Amino acid sequence: MTEINQEKAHIDALKSQLEEHNYQYYVMDAPSIPDAQYDRLLVELIALEKKHPELVNSDSPSQKVGGISLSKCDAVVHEVAMLSLDNGFAEADLIAFGKRLQDRLMPVTYMQFSCESKLDGLAPSILYENSDLTRAATRSNGKAFT
Repeated sequence: MTEINQEKAHIDALKSQLEEHNYQYYVMDAPSIPDAQYDRLLVELIALEKKHPELVNSDSPSQKVGGISLSKCDAVVHEVAMLSLDNGFAEADLIAFGKRLQDRLMPVTYMQFSCESKLDGLAPSILYENSDLTRAATRSNGKAFT
């Protein structure tokens, strides 16, 4: 088996593993591995896909956020896209996130960050109208939660 075929097989195996972990996490609400282990698998997949961009496709876990939404949840389109740091492990990742914020939002001359331990699923989007709570949703893919 050639090196490219071995790496394609490894990419396929990683994608399959990650999709199963996504299903357990998002649909079954029963995570099968710790977040750090999931992140290591995803970083490995991304590195292989960067090495072989011809093997990247839209069904890759590296190209989408999360899994299938629970059917008991209503669809919500966020008023403003909720951005994500993604997998930030170094100062350069935070700097890149700041750049994405500046590019997408408005010109700003000063930004301040506060870092906390990662708590998945706890990024709420809360909408009040005339002092009444109208809607609360999670970030999901940042554009819509279904």
